[in-house]
Amino acid sequence: MNKNSQILLRFAGIFGVIGAMMGAHMAGAGSYAFRPIHAHSLVVGWLSLFAWAVYYKVFQTSQTILTKVHVWTAIIGSVGLTAGMWLYLVKPFNLPEGLTLIFYISGGVALLISFIIFFFITLFYREEK
Repeated sequence: MNKNSQILLRFAGIFGVIGAMMGAHMAGAGSYAFRPIHAHSLVVGWLSLFAWAVYYKVFQTSQTILTKVHVWTAIIGSVGLTAGMWLYLVKPFNLPEGLTLIFYISGGVALLISFIIFFFITLFYREEK
């Protein structure tokens, strides 16, 4: 299996479990406090990482520095955005708001960089003959 595909697929699975557990918790508790974190866990974490895993499997791209940077910015961005959102919105540890906001924003920036890098990877992809 393609290494990029495999690592993205594993992280997608983790996000899928976390997102589903959050949804089950919200349904059982009757509270929708985790709704934005739940949605981002599933859309950014599970769906995006899964889609990129499929891309790397189907198109068999080579391991380049650009693909490695894409994979790791995708993972760091997904974790950072969702964890930062949780810290900022739910405030479980009563951390300074500026700190949680920086964590939240930096995760989002890493994810944005990942999407931009992926766009460039698709532009320069050449099918091997």
